[in-house]
Amino acid sequence: MANVVVVGAQWGDEGKGKITDLLSKSADVVVRYQGGVNAGHTIVVKDQTLKLHLIPSGILYPDTQCIIGAGTVVDPKVLLEELEQLEQLGVSTENLLIAETAHVTMPYHRQLDIAAEERRGAHRIGTTGRGIGPTYADKSERVGIRMLDLLDAEQLAAKLEWAIAQKNLILEKLYGLAPLEPQPIIEEYCAYGERLRSHIVDGSLVLDDAIRRRRNILFEGAQGTLLDLDHGTYPYVTSSNPVAGGACVGAGIGPTMIDRVIGVAKAYTTRVGEGPFPTELLDEVGELLGTRGAEFGTTTGRRRRCGWFDAVIGRYAVRINGLDCLAITKLDVLDELPEIKVCVAYDIDGERCEHFPSNAFKFARCRPIYETLPGWQQSTSHCRSLDDLPKAALNYLKFLAEIMSVPIAIVSLGAERSQTIIVEDPIHGPKRALLKDDAPKSIPFYLSDLNWSCSNVSFLNHRGATTPCQC
Repeated sequence: MANVVVVGAQWGDEGKGKITDLLSKSADVVVRYQGGVNAGHTIVVKDQTLKLHLIPSGILYPDTQCIIGAGTVVDPKVLLEELEQLEQLGVSTENLLIAETAHVTMPYHRQLDIAAEERRGAHRIGTTGRGIGPTYADKSERVGIRMLDLLDAEQLAAKLEWAIAQKNLILEKLYGLAPLEPQPIIEEYCAYGERLRSHIVDGSLVLDDAIRRRRNILFEGAQGTLLDLDHGTYPYVTSSNPVAGGACVGAGIGPTMIDRVIGVAKAYTTRVGEGPFPTELLDEVGELLGTRGAEFGTTTGRRRRCGWFDAVIGRYAVRINGLDCLAITKLDVLDELPEIKVCVAYDIDGERCEHFPSNAFKFARCRPIYETLPGWQQSTSHCRSLDDLPKAALNYLKFLAEIMSVPIAIVSLGAERSQTIIVEDPIHGPKRALLKDDAPKSIPFYLSDLNWSCSNVSFLNHRGATTPCQC
């Protein structure tokens, strides 16, 4: 049995959807623990491209239970649209459960989000305008609407009449917008509650039962480490905690229940929205990365800013999340480049800094210090083992593993499930150094042949003890 957290190790958009989809093959339960429809992931299965914002990608496996945790904020309209999309593709959604204590994004949250961002002008944060921040703000102010409220028409009406009256004061007086009528909103959200009633449960209780039955549980976060409300590039962050520690709070379990943490990072770096970005490339290389990597946001369609791999934020993500291993995605995007740079430290006002600075003004002054590695200038999209990779590509991966002091367990070379090198099974495999010269030779697996068998395998748990897998 293994309970595993998958987190983004950069600014989000690292390809967590594909990695979560791969790992869901081994999972009995997949839990989304934070964020809302401001995040999204794209999954390509054969000739079908799915864009999901709330539903965990484990939904594609009929025997996998999927839970939207209490730390997530739910837009029921978008959720129902996703359910319909999946059902039209013949994907069963019976195994989707929603924590009854998850908060609900309301129409006034979206209006307030957009109005506040416009009012900030030059100080805008770069929100998606989907109402996520205001939903979390109401949660903190203890005036939010939760999923369980949608199941009681009388309770919902009482809460919304008061809430909408308060929000109308802000909409009218501060932003000069028309007030909202309570009754249509009450009726609309009561209807959503009825349609979702069979999916709404006590999420923590369901997870506790799964843990007691020694099920494999995969926890997936939205966004990435550098967008974390407490540990990211504040104020250019999201409104929740994507880091691994957020999984416990957002899902409703204790930290002793987590066995492993897997970080996902692109072979380069991207960022959406505002905020400092030390390795950003505003030249033809940045344009090439954006074009080859199809760097457009799943949720907003905004073009992502592109730059070289930043090992400083990589090391920070390893520390903040306690990463056991990494999945490196989009290695194939670098195939055409004659040389590749990696940021190994920052220059801040003439001084070398090897650690991520918490001070936003200092971070804005960071200039990258690079090491340059040779490119391989040949296609890697067909590679299915480490032995298939060009030597320069393998050396690049070794360099990343060593400079961040974390093993690499998965290498992704395209959007398809099959375009993947599994160096080590991150769920069942033993914790050992990967992609290092002194490591035992890893046996690469073809994705189509994986059965994720774990008999006679032991792994190190988070306390450093060796225990047999009992999945």
